[in-house]
Amino acid sequence: MESITLTLEMSVVLGLLAFTVFLFVSEIVRIDLAAILVMVILGLLSQLPATQNIADVTKLFDGFASNAVISIIAVMIIGAGLDKTGIMGKVAAIILKKGGKTEGRIIPIISGTVGVISSFMQNVGAAALFLPVVSRISVRTEIPLSRLLMPMGFCAILGGTMTLVGSSPLILLNDLILAANQMLPEGEKMAPFGLFSVTPIGVCLVITGILYFVVFGRWVLPKGSKTGDGTSAQSLKEYLRSIYGLHTDIVEITIPERHPCQKLTFDEIMQKYHVYIIGSAVSGQRWFAPLITTQIETPCRLAVLGPLKGIREMVLNEDFTLHKDLEVFAEDYAPTKSGVAEVVIPPGSSLIGKTAHEISFRKAYTASMLAIHRDGDTLSYIETDDHEATAIAEVPFKVGDTLVVHITWEALTKLTNDKDFVVVTQDFPREELRPRKLGWALLFFAIALGLILFSDVRLSLCLLVGAVGMILTKVLDVDEAYEAVSWSTVFLLASLIPLGQAVQSTGTAEWIAHQILALLDGWPLWALQTGVAVLATIFTLVMSNVGATVLLVPLAVSIAVAAGGDPAIFALTVAISTSNSFLIPTHQVNALIMGPAGYKVTDFVKSGGIMTILFLVVSMTMMNVVF
Repeated sequence: MESITLTLEMSVVLGLLAFTVFLFVSEIVRIDLAAILVMVILGLLSQLPATQNIADVTKLFDGFASNAVISIIAVMIIGAGLDKTGIMGKVAAIILKKGGKTEGRIIPIISGTVGVISSFMQNVGAAALFLPVVSRISVRTEIPLSRLLMPMGFCAILGGTMTLVGSSPLILLNDLILAANQMLPEGEKMAPFGLFSVTPIGVCLVITGILYFVVFGRWVLPKGSKTGDGTSAQSLKEYLRSIYGLHTDIVEITIPERHPCQKLTFDEIMQKYHVYIIGSAVSGQRWFAPLITTQIETPCRLAVLGPLKGIREMVLNEDFTLHKDLEVFAEDYAPTKSGVAEVVIPPGSSLIGKTAHEISFRKAYTASMLAIHRDGDTLSYIETDDHEATAIAEVPFKVGDTLVVHITWEALTKLTNDKDFVVVTQDFPREELRPRKLGWALLFFAIALGLILFSDVRLSLCLLVGAVGMILTKVLDVDEAYEAVSWSTVFLLASLIPLGQAVQSTGTAEWIAHQILALLDGWPLWALQTGVAVLATIFTLVMSNVGATVLLVPLAVSIAVAAGGDPAIFALTVAISTSNSFLIPTHQVNALIMGPAGYKVTDFVKSGGIMTILFLVVSMTMMNVVF
């Protein structure tokens, strides 16, 4: 193989690569700022006469308009649009119903689903669409987001190896094979791969990723406490206990058909057992904060808040059925949709002297009043160590009363404009869901997906069709679309693109490849193939996987022909191995999940290091077994 001479420009690019890795690993500055700094240095160096060819300054910022970056922006907007309709919350509820609330069951369901989806669409798109789903699951289960996003992200990358359209390198593979065939003798030409030729390899890689996190997740995943709601609010149970001394749980109970308690009111049950009925479901209809004067209809499902001891006594005495988890009301009482808030009765309020019963408090404000805090005392249906139970619905309001309510965030947002209250709680999601826009959101998502799968239209344009369609139909407004974009992710990826181009355009990548391949000269065939895989893994960490594939496939074919191996398998080795990108957050998916989960580069090094080795072992084994 002809040697390549190391030039000054190559040396400068190698030094800049080393500096970039140092900034990423040391985290002296934020990783997105580090990427911007490297881009600026690259531009300044290109102004010097001796290194003027390392970058084209007129194209230095082209990364911000690149196909990858625009695609990420568009897919974030599409994901936010779907989330705004409430559909992502329903998907989260289904996953929780099937997987429970433990990491060991939730991780396989989320990761496996995303892996399959990313086998036919861009993996960053699959990851971005599931980001709000995982965020909601994190809130409901109180499992830190950092424990869920990395398995999801890694399996999104792994899922791209399941079909020939799952990742850009595999899409390019057959074109590169046809180009390489022009240089090969007639008897040695390679046959193109079929759509599902790589499926056994990809399936094994996804299963490996899932098993890795299920078995070793407790040790390799960060222990972060950040959950998906992005707020510091405590759980309802902990909040009521720590602030008001109310020991409560929310459970579901079923009252069977023709039960003797039918025709009793909710208020009678609440006063008898010192609990709150905060939700009811009859004949497929659900009510949040039903009127306490409502008569019980059977059969029905109730959401009950109160001390677990009192709830169990009620269930035992009345022969109700107690359910282990929230099922029917899981979405209604998720922390992303409702929670505990405090409102104060101000001077001049029209409610002074009136009772909650008189004004039909629940009907008027879609809220369940749990307690009245007055002059240092807490009045509640629930007995505490210091106070007896009080029928608070019959207590007249006074100036300065703090009402502790369980309320939807949408209703609380409306309450902030009501002159009869001063809303004390400010740290809550001011989220306005638009379920009526679900049809439009699904239509434009389907259009974007259809264009991706069945047309040759550029990926970024396909996704922008879906994003712009959702904005025009008011699934999202423009400001919400801007807020949906993780701009730190955009700047991280866009700023690294010029460095990857410099690595390739200066010949640095080819020089590195030749140095490594020269070391492998004379090694057995399996060692040569492994060396090619390692080389592709290294290159995809510092430049685009497309660039790494275009550069290395011709070299891999040449090595295979010289060593008597199958050139098609060596070409496939490169295309598969460019998905082995877990060590640092330069891959689009890793950059996407880094901010929401609060990951550090060292988290990727720790978890991704083992995953990188597993990827090499499994992919090499399966390629030799299948082919």
